Amino acid sequence: MELNREWENLSCLHIGRLPARASYIPYESAMTARTGKRGRSPHVQTLNGSWKFRYYRSVREVDSHFYETETDVSGWDDLIVPSCWQTNGYDQLHYTNVNYPIPYDPPFVPDDNPAGTYVRDFNLPEAWTKKLTRIVFEGVNACFYLWVNGRFVGYSQGSRIPAEFDLTPFVAAGRNRLAVLVLKWCDGTYLEDQDVWRFSGIYRDVYLLSRDNTHIRDVFNQPLLSDDLSEGKLRSEIETTGSLTIQAELRDPAGKLIGQKEAQIDGKGAMELDVPQPQLWNAEQPRLYELILTAGQEVLRFRVGFKKVEITDGIFRINGRAVKLKGVNRHDSHPELGQTIPVNHMIADLKLMKRHNINTIRTSHYPNDPKFLDLCDEFGFYIIDEADLECHGVTRTGELEAGAFHKLSNNPDWKEAFVERAVRMVERDKNHASVIIWSMGNESGYGDNHIAMAEWTKARDASRLVHYEGADPRYYSNSDTSCLDLDSRMYPSVKEIERYALDENSTKPLFLCEYSHAMGNGPGDLQDYWNVIYRYPKLMGGCVWEWCDHGIAAETPDGQRYYAYGGDFGDQPNDGNFCIDGLVFPDRRPHTGLLELKQVIAPVLIEAEDVAQGRFRVLNRYDFSNLSHLAVSWKLEQEGDVLQQGRSGLLTAAPGETEIISLPYDLTVAQEEGTGPLTLTCSVRQQLDTPWAEEGYEIAFYQFELPGATSALAHEKLQSEGYAGFMTIDEQDGMLTVRGFDFEHVFDLKKGMPQQVSKHGVPLLASLARFNIWRAPMDNDMNIRKEWEAAGLDHAAMKVYGSHWEQKPDASVEIHVDFSLASYIFEPFVRGNAVWTVGVTGEIQLKVHAEVRENLPFLPRFGLELTMPKGTEEIEYYGYGPHESYIDKRASVRKGKYLLSVDDMFENYVMPQETGSRYGTDWAIASTVQGMGLKFTAAQSFSFQALHYTAEDLTAAQHTYELKRRPETIVMLDYQMSGSGSGSCGPQLAEPYRFAEKSFDFELTIQPIFKEEE
Repeated sequence: MELNREWENLSCLHIGRLPARASYIPYESAMTARTGKRGRSPHVQTLNGSWKFRYYRSVREVDSHFYETETDVSGWDDLIVPSCWQTNGYDQLHYTNVNYPIPYDPPFVPDDNPAGTYVRDFNLPEAWTKKLTRIVFEGVNACFYLWVNGRFVGYSQGSRIPAEFDLTPFVAAGRNRLAVLVLKWCDGTYLEDQDVWRFSGIYRDVYLLSRDNTHIRDVFNQPLLSDDLSEGKLRSEIETTGSLTIQAELRDPAGKLIGQKEAQIDGKGAMELDVPQPQLWNAEQPRLYELILTAGQEVLRFRVGFKKVEITDGIFRINGRAVKLKGVNRHDSHPELGQTIPVNHMIADLKLMKRHNINTIRTSHYPNDPKFLDLCDEFGFYIIDEADLECHGVTRTGELEAGAFHKLSNNPDWKEAFVERAVRMVERDKNHASVIIWSMGNESGYGDNHIAMAEWTKARDASRLVHYEGADPRYYSNSDTSCLDLDSRMYPSVKEIERYALDENSTKPLFLCEYSHAMGNGPGDLQDYWNVIYRYPKLMGGCVWEWCDHGIAAETPDGQRYYAYGGDFGDQPNDGNFCIDGLVFPDRRPHTGLLELKQVIAPVLIEAEDVAQGRFRVLNRYDFSNLSHLAVSWKLEQEGDVLQQGRSGLLTAAPGETEIISLPYDLTVAQEEGTGPLTLTCSVRQQLDTPWAEEGYEIAFYQFELPGATSALAHEKLQSEGYAGFMTIDEQDGMLTVRGFDFEHVFDLKKGMPQQVSKHGVPLLASLARFNIWRAPMDNDMNIRKEWEAAGLDHAAMKVYGSHWEQKPDASVEIHVDFSLASYIFEPFVRGNAVWTVGVTGEIQLKVHAEVRENLPFLPRFGLELTMPKGTEEIEYYGYGPHESYIDKRASVRKGKYLLSVDDMFENYVMPQETGSRYGTDWAIASTVQGMGLKFTAAQSFSFQALHYTAEDLTAAQHTYELKRRPETIVMLDYQMSGSGSGSCGPQLAEPYRFAEKSFDFELTIQPIFKEEE
């Protein structure tokens, strides 16, 4: 098809497209407007639904007559609009992060530019022909041409902002034909290089509007507040298409009419309504006023939030209060629909965020569907609204070239394209209370074009702040950042942000637009970040990268469902599973990382004042709400058994304030009830239902270790009297068999490990035990993994230098083993001595002293691996749970006694990796459902793991369907395991969380038990 190739013409960003305006829908009455349902407006006709569709590998193959009214399209495919081509079997599913999917030759794109032709017949009522007819495309990727009834209407690009056209000259009463040609690439593709699946098509709503011949074209609602916030005024700047009488009504959040006004506006004008003692909007209390504008036969409804966003003394404030942004980055992502997001899916995301104490969303890296912002206004979220701008791929075109990152941002030929993306975003979203910051895009270098964007934005809307992380002095080329209100960083270390906070020359607040990379089993550094963020007022918070895994729902030929990622569809270039980097699975099941975030950013903190007297400090970390909507329930436990419980009185602390509560437990009675450590759990719960959670929902919890009697082992020792006479020892061919009253254990002296452990004839090991230093690398290990593998840690095997045994006077048997762990090529990683002691009751005590080679990276782990027989499916333990935890990822787990299955211990990550460990375990039992198994205890807490997979199984698998579940249970008893961190895109694992000891001692006791008889 021959066209003028507007898609490669920087001087042509559109043809015939109407100027950008605020997002609104005209209704016939205030009542129908309040429903928010477009279909209830007689002025709206949806074009969503089934369209005729044909896909072409190249625009050159498109039938040049496809848009003509006589063209027969009956044989074409049917395609639902809105939707993405790629999720419907057309074109190529393709995920790439930084790299452009096309050659870098701006503004040109490949000649074989994939194209989709859409045709839709629609009926137009006679009454509509007496008015103006407009069409709105809310999102088309990447550019499109529009014809109606065979006549050319216009062209538009900019994938994630609406395009509106006037169809009045082209339509008639009755049957009409709409034809659209969508191209996969255009010069705008160079500005849309976001870290996403590259989807194409008409993927957001399309609808017709019937407008009065003279109507309100645009509205800019500006809620104004006095310095002390006690008086307000709503100024509505209104643009009309001619002289128009407009009535305005303003109602408060309760629906009470508080102001009315009528004005005649011809072209441009303003209406002002006083708002005495305004109820302020914030994310905790999203109070929205209602503005109804009536003009002719049209009624427009706007929700208005009164708020003041400002920076004073380097501190970010909303409504005069310093606010911490507890956020996430969120892409439009659906596992089946791609970037087409149903409203219920949006609501599910927002409810889930609210349930996990999130108050901020960065719309990475483009404006979201306008319905999403409507919901954010209502639910209460702070929005960093980001322009549809990222040209990250330029860094790969000249990485050694000075200033390569800034090629486009400093090129004056691209200035209009840059600025237009800010203009269309701001104009569409300017009336949303939730928007507090305008962001000028992402990872596009920094230069004059960004400055022009920011300056236009500040001139248009002075009520909000302007952000752009690309001006970070580590890599910007233009030193003029006066147009930006914030300093912003991606993935700084905790030490870096603390240095910033202490630097008197850093006068702007610091926003972490991306931090704590949540990929896979992570993030593991949230608590450290927030300890510092809370400490310094200049640190305003940040947004975790990111909200969800962008997996594509897929199925193997034999019917196994899984989530696919980059490269699974033959896409090149691709970035593999780097799109699987969220706090929730693609279906929105929370990862343990989301549970961690919830606890770390909780709006309530409880600390001990006087544990013995039951006095605790409650700090209110809400910015605007007192604690009257919450209560504290508590329980006192002794090794998992509840001794006492109760509920505190009403909480009353004001925002930022502390109160003291007294919990009426009796430690004297608790100590008399039994033995073992005492644990107090305080649970902060909602007292009433909210739109996102039910009454009693837990907002946060805190635990305290209280004085109590220590656990006694004397009972077991007393029962061992008289057992010594049953001990026998037999060594044959290097196999040492130790028999006792009710057990028989076999040690392989040549391999230095237990071969079999049994009680009452029940075998409790399925194969030889082993020491292990390897873990299946987490995504956050992707950098240190290279060092581990280069050092050979993934092939460690045990060498036994010698072993001997002796029977002690108490009849116990000691087996001494000198060993090392090494791989081919390399010197041993670990040299050590292990002493195994078999007691007369069958317990096995292990004492290890080990020395680690000096020139090694920190180790993944060190522990004992046991393979227990098929049927070992029940896990009981006293430690932290109920989900996985690591040394740096344990704020969300609580001390208690847990009974789980082996499958319950497993977190089934999209990319298999280390999973399921329990940090800080006091004791654990792995058994059959009848209770026959092994109990593990240690002098100090240890990490414990029980899975149906070995570390090698998890390392080898790239997808969940590649994991072959073993019938045996693999138990790991770790002296220590390194933490998770966020190193897949963030700083290296912090030193306190690395297993970097060069000399250590590890003790462990293994007791064969029938636990139902214990």
